[in-house]
Order: sequence, then C-alpha cells, then structure tokens
Amino acid sequence: MSTPTRTQPRFALGQCRATFAAMQALKENDTHSIVILKRHECGDWGDLTDEDRQLNETAIQPDPEKCSRILSHYRLEDGQRLYVITEWDRSETTILLPSEY
Repeated sequence: MSTPTRTQPRFALGQCRATFAAMQALKENDTHSIVILKRHECGDWGDLTDEDRQLNETAIQPDPEKCSRILSHYRLEDGQRLYVITEWDRSETTILLPSEY
C-alpha cells in the first residue's frame, strides 16, 4: 500500500540523530539523511505493514492518550534497510539499521 505524497510535516521530529552504520549506508547509496527525515515527517512510512501504518496514524493524532513512537522503514537503492524512529514524546528521531534496533 502506497502512502500519498505529502510535503507538509505531520509531527515534530525533535533532535535528529543517526547511527554511524546508518550514515555509512546512506553514503554508500548517495542519499542524504534530510531526504529520509523529510519522508518520515511527512507521513511516507516506507515499507510497513498496514497494521504498523495504522499505529503511526494513531500516534500522530493530537490525543496525548494515544501518543506513541512513530516508525518508518525504508529500502535504499542497494537493498540495505533503514528504520527511522521518532520517540513518543517527539524529543528525538533516530535513523538506524534494523540490526541496531
């Protein structure tokens, strides 16, 4: 299921971080972290199940009772995968490899 392309942020990212391994994967694929972060914050969740997509949609609602982490999963051109995770309180977003989760 494809997510419609959006250009406006849907939630705050907080402080952005990336692991060394994730930055290496991005460099190997000539992809900038800003591109990945923009997709994430605009609601392009990448390769997620419908259930995980729905969890993200619920998490971005303004209801503090439903606030939880937001997860995106992207495949890079060479097949490497990345996770982008925004914490439940929106204080931090991290780009990392699935093996680092």
